[in-house]
Order: sequence, then C-alpha cells, then structure tokens
Amino acid sequence: MTTGHGAFVWYELVTADPAAAEDFYSRVIGWTTADSGMPDIRYTLAKVGDRPVAGMMGYPPDMPDPQPAWLGYVHVDDVDAMVSRVKDLGGAIYREPADIPTVGRFAVVADPQGAVFMLFRGDGPPPAEIAPNTPGRPAWHELHSTDWEAGFAFYTGLFGWTQAESYDMGPQGRYQIFALGGQSIGGMMNNPQAPRPFWLYYFVVDDIDAAHQRLTAAGGKLLNGPMPVPGDMWIIQAFDAQGAIFGMVGPRKAG
Repeated sequence: MTTGHGAFVWYELVTADPAAAEDFYSRVIGWTTADSGMPDIRYTLAKVGDRPVAGMMGYPPDMPDPQPAWLGYVHVDDVDAMVSRVKDLGGAIYREPADIPTVGRFAVVADPQGAVFMLFRGDGPPPAEIAPNTPGRPAWHELHSTDWEAGFAFYTGLFGWTQAESYDMGPQGRYQIFALGGQSIGGMMNNPQAPRPFWLYYFVVDDIDAAHQRLTAAGGKLLNGPMPVPGDMWIIQAFDAQGAIFGMVGPRKAG
C-alpha cells in the first residue's frame, strides 16, 4: 500500500449492528477483530495478523440519513488546509476537522458529485506494510461517479493523483486508473445505476470462489462477478448482510 499525502490509510464500516458485521467479515474476509479500547463508543478493529486495517462502528449520532457504508480515510499533511481546499474545489464538508485523542485529526468531506471520504492525519509513525496479495489486505479503491472526469480533476487538485491506464468499457464509458507516486491505487468510472456516487473498497481474499461461497453462507448478496481483472485475479462486488457494498479480489484456484 502507498503511504504519504494522498494515500488511503484506513477503512471504516458504519452500520446498524456492529456485532453482526464483525461476525460477517470475520467469516467472509478472514479478519480477526478486537475492541479498540475507546472509552465512549464501541469501535472494533479488523486485523490482518496483528496489523489493524479497518474499523467497525454503529452510526454516529449526528450522521444524516444513516445507511450502512464503508468509508475511506486519505492521509493528508494538514487536515484544516485540505478542508479549505475541498471547499475551493466545489466539495462539501460534512464534519469540520476534529481530533481523535492519541490517534490523529480528521474531517468528513465529499467530492462535488457527492462521494464521501475522510481526510486524516495520524499521530505517530505509519503502521507496518502488508505484503501484496495477503488475504484481508485492502487492495483497490474505486470511485463510482456521475462524472468521473470532473471527479478526477477534483482529486488531482487535492492529492496529486495521476492518470494511469484507461480502459474502454463500451456503453459504460471509460474506466480510468489513477496512481500515486507511480503506483496504481484505484480506478474511476461513471455508474448511472448507483443511487448516489460512492467509493467502493476491495479487500484481498484467498480464493474468489471460496469467498463467494462464504459470502452467501454469511447472508451477503452478490452484486457483480466473479469477473477477471489484470494480474490473473478475479473480483466480486457484493452487499454484506446489512446492505453495505464492498469488493473482494483474489485468484481463482478451482479449475
């Protein structure tokens, strides 16, 4: 995973039943979970080995129109300055900068098309890297938008992301990969079927077909896939048992 300004560094599920979500993702992705120790809220850490990669929590009391969703945190050097930059570029601010004691500073924002994400500056050194293709590792970040080209200009202005490969998807238009520091970290596309623009996060699994079976057994619902992608990998887009959309990527071992 990339680090530094403009890198996705944390992932957070907000949902109606965090305990059920912990069980679901432990079964489907293979994460282990542990309480974070926060005194005022139940906030569960999802781990790959000893390395936390994501958090799970109930809906914040001030969350408008609460719905289950995965949110991504992007590291920035100065949260307050970037909030001002988001406003200048036509984005929205849903939560002004605030401190999380001993953790860092964050803000909740959205791009001009409405996709929500977090700005974050952590306290202390970044955690240890996880080897590519390790099951449970966050692997890809995909913007589903009403105007990915305008979105690309917005994110480039914020984070310095650059264009990488672009793929023609026929009637769906183009799929534009973006990079940070020369490393491809995600893609952008228009998705007129989505009820609103959103970020979709993919997590590595050991075997895409086995993960599909675990998804169904745990009460999740397949949305798309399995579909082949470059690198001899396959992807699935799915809803968890409470309706949050997420993605999985892994090899196809059968056959």
